[in-house]
Amino acid sequence: MTEYFSEDGTVVPVTVLSVPPVLVTRIFEKEKDGYNSVQVSFGKKKQKEFRLKPADKTDLKKGDSIDASVFTPGDLLQVSSISKSKGFQGVVKRHGFHGGPRSHGQKHSEREPGSIGGGLRTHVPKGMRMGGRMGGDRITQKNLKVIFVDKDNNVMLVKGAVAGRRGTLVEVIAR
Repeated sequence: MTEYFSEDGTVVPVTVLSVPPVLVTRIFEKEKDGYNSVQVSFGKKKQKEFRLKPADKTDLKKGDSIDASVFTPGDLLQVSSISKSKGFQGVVKRHGFHGGPRSHGQKHSEREPGSIGGGLRTHVPKGMRMGGRMGGDRITQKNLKVIFVDKDNNVMLVKGAVAGRRGTLVEVIAR
């Protein structure tokens, strides 16, 4: 993330997205395949298919390239990516528990979860918040605004934060 200064001098927090060209590898049509969609590929990554609305027809053909020039400042985007993985975490970090008191004989249980069961039950209830693996989830953020597009360098600035670490493959869809 970085800051972008707009024409009127306001500071906008933005995420810098590199938007290299993707290649259209296949077009699915309702008449032949039963649904409308476009399949694209990028580098060595697997191919990704984007469904179109039933009434939409696309002007794209197999072999066409899609790059940053399709976006303009002010467009609203839907951005999906994989969030940072944090491995196994305890309840304080994973769920925001406060832990036990720091006094009254609490020698080693400051970050413990506390009680996990009820009086007569002999099992742990489903959905009980406990320590475990955290992060690495697919996060979709809607209505992110395009602030600036550099078509020569295939770079786009999007207002706000996008989930994931540097180098994460991000799926950007114009809304």
